[in-house]
Amino acid sequence: LTPEQIRRIETNRLKAKALYEEHQKNLQIQQINITTAGVKRTHGEITSSASSSTPVTTRASRYDVRNSRDGRIHSNTTPSTSGAVGAAGGPPPLRPSSRKLASYVEYDFSKMTDTKGGFLSTVDDPLSIMAIDTTGKPDDMSIEAWADHLRRKKMRESKQGAFEPHLSALNRGTDKEKLQEKCYECGSWEIDWQFLEVFRCRVCHKCKEKMPEKYSLLTKTECKEDYLITDPELKDTTILPHLSKPNPHKSTWNDMQLFLRYQVEERAIAKWGSFEKLDEEFEKRQGEKKRKRDEKFRLKLKELKNRTRVETWKRSGGSNGEKKGKKHEHIWGVPVQGEGGMEVRRCEECGFEVEEL
Repeated sequence: LTPEQIRRIETNRLKAKALYEEHQKNLQIQQINITTAGVKRTHGEITSSASSSTPVTTRASRYDVRNSRDGRIHSNTTPSTSGAVGAAGGPPPLRPSSRKLASYVEYDFSKMTDTKGGFLSTVDDPLSIMAIDTTGKPDDMSIEAWADHLRRKKMRESKQGAFEPHLSALNRGTDKEKLQEKCYECGSWEIDWQFLEVFRCRVCHKCKEKMPEKYSLLTKTECKEDYLITDPELKDTTILPHLSKPNPHKSTWNDMQLFLRYQVEERAIAKWGSFEKLDEEFEKRQGEKKRKRDEKFRLKLKELKNRTRVETWKRSGGSNGEKKGKKHEHIWGVPVQGEGGMEVRRCEECGFEVEEL
């Protein structure tokens, strides 16, 4: 065979091989479509099939705003002049709800994030750009750069990630090892730097989880109700330092103040003398509250009984046939002991009876 014939044979062989592989791929796609008919596809399959297919610019294939509920997409796109599709090729941003309808709208879809498994609001989704506080953001900085700046600032304040104080094995056996902060309990170097900075307490993460009866955090309400600590004492950071965290019930409320348990117990012992005296004072205050509550209830009950009986007697017109509306003054007799142990007085003219506590 000549070289030209060999070249043609090899070219034909490669063409036949390519046609055969394409035919096998089409058969596999048809088999998959048959076996997965009526079965819900995953988000990855939908995305891959949509990206591999050829886009068709028809009215039905354009982005439908009514089906768009992702707040992160809306914040990154800008509306075009036509108002149908964003300038970056994405959907146009949804208009926020009017202030007049704020009391009627429960969920604002312009601030929602579509996770393909449910919708998250800006309060529930910490990664949503719509939830980022833009106070103090420079005009020339993008929202993504500002979010990265806030994340780094938060990590720097909590001493996490790259901002955590480093530990070097080269300090072992030197004078620097003696100056290194260590855990109170086990002597480990890997202490919780946030506890050290806020509570001035050297404890590692393992010991903190191992001994919750000593290193757990208490809320302000628990300190006041269980340990009888007053507000001035809780506000004084020299006596009881606290850790501030966002309120878990509502982000717009004041920050939650957390106190270290063993520091609160030490303050309670210094104030009351011992846990036994603290329990006695707690029982005394609970008894005083119960006594005042019962006394208030008895007074209200007595007023209700007297008011109800007098109104009933007035509606009946009196027992001696007196006209309705005529004023009658009771002439009370001697109090007599009733069946329930209460004193009963009886009017000598109309026979009306009242119980006295």
